[in-house]
Amino acid sequence: MALTTTINDLPDVILSNIFALISDTRARNSLSLVCWKFRSLERSTRCSLVLRGNARDLSLIPRCFGSVTDLDLSLLSPWGHALLSPSASSLDPELLACRLRSAFPKVTSLTVYARSASTLQVLAPQWPGLRHVKLVRWHQRPQSPAGADFVPLMEHCQRLTSLDLSEFYYWTEDLPPIIQAYPNVAKSLTKLDLLTTSFSEGFKDHEILAITGACTNLKQLFLACMFDPRYIGFVGDEVLLAIALNCPNLNVLHLNDTSSLSNAREDPNDVDAHTTEDARISRAALIDFFSGLRFLEELVLDVCKNVRDCGLALEVLGSRCPRLRVLKLGHFHGMCLAIGSQLDGIALCQGLESLSIKNSADLTDMGLIEIARGCCRLVKFHVHGCKGITAKGMSTLACLLRRTLIDVRISGCENLDAAASLRALEPIRDRIQRLHIDCIWNDFENLEEGSMVVHNFDLNELDDGGVSTSSENFMELYANDTEYEQRSKKKCKHWSDADCSYAQSNGHSYGTGNGNGYGYGNGSWCKSWDKLKYLSLWIGVGELLTPLPMVGLEGCPNLEEIQIKVEGDCRGRHKPKEQEFGLRCLKQRYPQLSKMKLDCGDTIGFALTAPSGQMDLSLWERFFLLGIRDLRLDELDYWPPQDRDVNQRSLSLPAAGLLAECRSLRKLFIHGTANEHFLNFLLRIDNLRDVQLREDYYPAPENDMSTEMRVDSCSRFEDALNRRPILD
Repeated sequence: MALTTTINDLPDVILSNIFALISDTRARNSLSLVCWKFRSLERSTRCSLVLRGNARDLSLIPRCFGSVTDLDLSLLSPWGHALLSPSASSLDPELLACRLRSAFPKVTSLTVYARSASTLQVLAPQWPGLRHVKLVRWHQRPQSPAGADFVPLMEHCQRLTSLDLSEFYYWTEDLPPIIQAYPNVAKSLTKLDLLTTSFSEGFKDHEILAITGACTNLKQLFLACMFDPRYIGFVGDEVLLAIALNCPNLNVLHLNDTSSLSNAREDPNDVDAHTTEDARISRAALIDFFSGLRFLEELVLDVCKNVRDCGLALEVLGSRCPRLRVLKLGHFHGMCLAIGSQLDGIALCQGLESLSIKNSADLTDMGLIEIARGCCRLVKFHVHGCKGITAKGMSTLACLLRRTLIDVRISGCENLDAAASLRALEPIRDRIQRLHIDCIWNDFENLEEGSMVVHNFDLNELDDGGVSTSSENFMELYANDTEYEQRSKKKCKHWSDADCSYAQSNGHSYGTGNGNGYGYGNGSWCKSWDKLKYLSLWIGVGELLTPLPMVGLEGCPNLEEIQIKVEGDCRGRHKPKEQEFGLRCLKQRYPQLSKMKLDCGDTIGFALTAPSGQMDLSLWERFFLLGIRDLRLDELDYWPPQDRDVNQRSLSLPAAGLLAECRSLRKLFIHGTANEHFLNFLLRIDNLRDVQLREDYYPAPENDMSTEMRVDSCSRFEDALNRRPILD
């Protein structure tokens, strides 16, 4: 009789390697229920764990997760309350911290909501071998001495290599003295994330000099700062050169002006890409800055002030930083001249795989074509606020990058509304996986099938002699700026409205389709985006979502996640003519849609009584959420609209009732507050397993006496939720 071989016959080492490759939490939990052997192997290979229970139940944590090295305590309930405090647990904080250490003895990476310094004073001594720490705090900084939040960490975790403060509110003057007071910890740091979104001014020049002077071994640095020369402590040539000198081993560098971190979006019709002020960053300083960072792999410079004539500096960047793969530039002008067939400027950064261009005033269609010719490995391309580009240039770029491009974001571009953006991306319709567009409906009724026009050129005829990027020849070629300046004075003559010869030479015609997503010419478009898995949309308040299928997104059979950001001021607006926003239209077009982020956090209105003839926020929420019951969502993140005058983002009664009709939901995260009796509506959802209120915006509400934020209210709701039987 032949013996049968099962998966249990595999050696434990092989099974452990298989289990270690599984990242989905529910899949791992299912594995652990198969048998005792699988449970043991699953627990021994689980390295990351996010605790989502109530803080008062931490004493009940089992000891079977002893192999966990990455522990996240920032999402414990009640969210935002001090972890080791009497309000969170009746146990002694020291005993509870020891219980955590015994349950997770191997932790080297910790994420925690540190509302006060007492949390780290208790937790930091438990894991002296911590290498990575992320602190979270959206509440206001407590009245404590400067740097008190970081002292326990520096004293007890001497081997710290990574510190993430991107979601931690503090004062910029807190950090530099502490960094300088603990030089051993400062020198061990290789990653420092100070890109805190709640900053109003960011780090000043002397603070950046102090931080980089102490942390000389940094490889990844993320900084929020100011480039506006009207402010004291702005970042200019001196700071850039100091960063390159103090931290020459950097491979990831993000320098963002604090105004770029705001979620608010400007109207492209009202904003000039040229700002009133120029950044104090010279071309010579940029060249020296790039030359000093030879190991760069990822660079973000979003300065929000004009940086002019940067083409030569970007050529140096491409030459001196051969490992560069990710680049984002904000308010850089003159990035490429697009003169003749010779590549220049940013087009010579030929190793790029991800490129983001923001508010470049002189970027044109020919510039896009030159970028596509030079940066032929691009997988991701994002463009924002560039008024000079049209569907012609984007379409030609898509033709040239058809083999690699799968992630595109088009936002804030005056000539690229929803219909124009989708027409421009027809060449990669069958390949694109991630997409963002603005839901601006300009003349979508008058779309014509053959309206897409691109440029006429042949890549086979381009002169490759002008694409040399070797560092030996580069500085000889541009020993002075004479030739570069002469090239910038030439007029561009390479413009035509014929079909893309590149596409034709490869046997494709993007004017019509045959059902495969880009077509070979049978006279009809196929509107299916077969590989699109993630879709992001921006839409102004009062606009409808229903035209989305009509402008070209009528079929996305594999779309799994959608993010919709609604932004604008409801005050002064009258009641919309339609009853609902249009979520219902997503049901049939996107059958695999299971995850949604509906962000109305930047929608401003009246939380209380609205003036006569206008709607308060509860009626606007009803408008936004009508029809959501028809979607079979597993997970929903919802940001309620806000009233800034009273700092209130609260779930209203109509919103609670409509969310309660989403019978398929398993996870619901409300980024705001809610009354307890509104939350009880959600108990009607049979499959709902995980619900949490997160005030993850600054400043988070402080009034704990309100019924919307009371600890006992949240605990009672969670107890009622956990008492229900869940089939799976």
